[in-house]
Amino acid sequence: MKFELFDFQEAALEQLRIRVKQARELASPDYPQAISFSAPTGSGKTVMMAALFEDILFGALGLEAQPDASILWLSDMPELNEQTHRRINQVSDRIGEQRLLTIDADFDRERLEPGVIHFINIQKLGNDKRLTRQGDGRAYPIWSTFTNTARLAPERFYLVIDEAHRGMTSARNLKEARTLVQRFLLGHPASGLIPMPLVIGISATPKRFVDLLEQAPHTQHKVTVPVAEVRASGLLKDRVPIHHPDAAGEAEMTLLEEAARTWQQMRHAWDAYCTAENEPQRVWPVLVVQIENGTDTQTSRTDLAAAIAAIERATGVRLREGEAVHALHDCGDLAIGDHNIRRVDASRIDENKDIGVVFFKTSLSTGWDCPRAEVMMSFRRAEDHTYIAQLLGRMVRTPLARRIERDAALNDVHLFLPHFDAEAVKAVIADLNNVEETPPAETGSSRELVILTRRPGTEAIFAANAALMTYRVNAVRAQSPIRRYVDLARRLNIDDIEPSAWKQAKQQMIAWMEQEIDQLKADGRYAKAEAAITRVKVTTITAEADPDNPEMLGSGLTTPVRDYELDASEADIERQFAEAGRTFSNALHQAYWQAHAERDALEVKVEAIVLSRQPQCIADLEAKAESAFNALYDQHKQAIGKLPERERQRYNKLRRATAKPKPEPWCLDESIPFRRSDKAPAYDKHLYLEEDGQFRADLGTWEHDLLELELTKPEVVAWLRNLDRKSWSLEIPYQTGGEIRPMFPDLVIVRQQTAADGTVSGYLFDILEPHDPSRGDNFEKAIGLARFAEEHGHLFGRIELLRKDSSGHFHRLELNDTSIINKILLVTSNPQLDAVFETCCVIGN
Repeated sequence: MKFELFDFQEAALEQLRIRVKQARELASPDYPQAISFSAPTGSGKTVMMAALFEDILFGALGLEAQPDASILWLSDMPELNEQTHRRINQVSDRIGEQRLLTIDADFDRERLEPGVIHFINIQKLGNDKRLTRQGDGRAYPIWSTFTNTARLAPERFYLVIDEAHRGMTSARNLKEARTLVQRFLLGHPASGLIPMPLVIGISATPKRFVDLLEQAPHTQHKVTVPVAEVRASGLLKDRVPIHHPDAAGEAEMTLLEEAARTWQQMRHAWDAYCTAENEPQRVWPVLVVQIENGTDTQTSRTDLAAAIAAIERATGVRLREGEAVHALHDCGDLAIGDHNIRRVDASRIDENKDIGVVFFKTSLSTGWDCPRAEVMMSFRRAEDHTYIAQLLGRMVRTPLARRIERDAALNDVHLFLPHFDAEAVKAVIADLNNVEETPPAETGSSRELVILTRRPGTEAIFAANAALMTYRVNAVRAQSPIRRYVDLARRLNIDDIEPSAWKQAKQQMIAWMEQEIDQLKADGRYAKAEAAITRVKVTTITAEADPDNPEMLGSGLTTPVRDYELDASEADIERQFAEAGRTFSNALHQAYWQAHAERDALEVKVEAIVLSRQPQCIADLEAKAESAFNALYDQHKQAIGKLPERERQRYNKLRRATAKPKPEPWCLDESIPFRRSDKAPAYDKHLYLEEDGQFRADLGTWEHDLLELELTKPEVVAWLRNLDRKSWSLEIPYQTGGEIRPMFPDLVIVRQQTAADGTVSGYLFDILEPHDPSRGDNFEKAIGLARFAEEHGHLFGRIELLRKDSSGHFHRLELNDTSIINKILLVTSNPQLDAVFETCCVIGN
């Protein structure tokens, strides 16, 4: 692949390989197999399938190559096929254009070509279509081609149904198999089509596909991508603020002007970001305008001339030639005033950087992925809310396939709805919260979803904050320390921070491997392990007929039994050598072999195999690699910190890819997204403020009362509402049920320290966690906080658990105290924690 897969994509690909291996071992016309692959919209299903195709055609560890496999990609629109064709060619470095073939009306072959991915859409398969008929020069109707391919090589013919939920009928007529998609699954004797023996259905909403499979003869295999993992990846925009008037329908051109201003602001913000970060992939935002249907005499009931004028009025700039286009299917280029509005295919929008404004009716929801679409304005009425939600689902991809840390506003996609009042907007929000239909982005009114920026005059506080530590629990899929160490060295080499790091890391790993092997040989363990690999024990027994029943062979065993050994074949050793490579990662098994090129090749490979199967040796190597990773990272962390954001995120991913979370500097962003109700109360001294200079939040009763007490103290100069599961949050690990989970203390209070002469000498950051005693995991969270205090308490001021009694008084348990820490670390239940509170807490302010 040309691109590195995200963690959740790698995990899904591993599962797909397993399911494909299982399915193709069983697949036959009599025992058809089906894999249901479900992943949320925006998760990169095509990228994952391209990676799977590479593994099918060229092989992967645990999946034997099928270079003669035939793949058929079925979708319900030609544009979807075209888009998929282009995308696979873009992301794969092994498949190549020569292996991608779109089936057209002239296609006439006995079977599909081996080693080729074919594309076809439903429209080409109707009974009246040329592809489906014999005669007029056609030898093979397409149904015969499919059946012949399936019968000739059922385990090598993969039917991929794109967006598998389309084309499926209701439960009462599933058995009728009337639709074309159903023909592939259930068979269609009238056309000579048998049920396809190996089917992969890919969709964000697989339920109807799975329901249909229950009526089909296929054995089911399921692969699911969790929504939360896609949300955390940064592939999707974080939020969808919806802008609407108080009264629907009163201000459509006013909101269009505001949408145009927002679009212009996004253009300027992206330009500033890409310039500051030296981003090679520039982002050119698009404003998409959904217009009304037309009449017999009008293209649309929306006044397009007025709309163009509103956009130009708001931006103060005339639209350039070709900057405004349309994607209407019922007309060609449009002359609107003195503008020529060209028609473009929806699937071509993203690649044309000159396009800035797109008019459309209903055509963009299918066959279109445009991560550049940052702002959408819809002239549609409230009754179209479901369609609008589905359409918006095509817009929430992040342009750079990552979350932007420098400017939180760039993680939003804006929706303007002039014909929706507050109640109608709730319907859109409900649709957008249906994760089966739309991507998992946070949705709400623009009056609720706001952007906060750093409070002026707090520069010294933020500078002091950078010295604090936090954790990131389960933020990245855990990797072997060996892989992390070598990957870190490779990145330092790529980024020209330490050009010799990669070579040195591999040499170090080889030296450590040699030491482990020498030790195995010295203590006598190696010889036995080597023999188990190079020699194969064979036992021969003879089955003899029963004299009383000559037809019954094998009723007894004769003696003597012969045992002997064979030399293991080179092919078996090569296979085991490849498996050893998976343990070591980064082709270290090959590097070890090459480092000993002067010796017998088979002997060296056996050494690597033996080492890979010694758990204690691998644990020793991983411990050394972990220490080497930490030392190498610390050595170069200042240089890493100066890299552009896209590169820093790669290093952060490596640093966080541990089974046990590691501390890292707590870096607060320049701006953060925040959600509050329209009537939330305002609070003073918050570290971040809205555009109007205020901070508003919906705090719980305990948080509100505690904050009021804290803000009366003269030394308190700032505070932070610490939200759950944000990239900038203060995060502390705790263990429950053998699993490490994150906790997010509610409040961080900043106190100013003053020297004897009255000058500010520094700042103390207090962690305050109002603590409901009824929660089942209370004592485990308390232990987590105590361990955090034990490790990092010197960096903080107070670290308090607080409870509020019926009289309104707070009971404070100070965990940044060694005596309290020692008591908490002995706690094993909530009642024991209660006892510590009763004897050690302080009541009052």
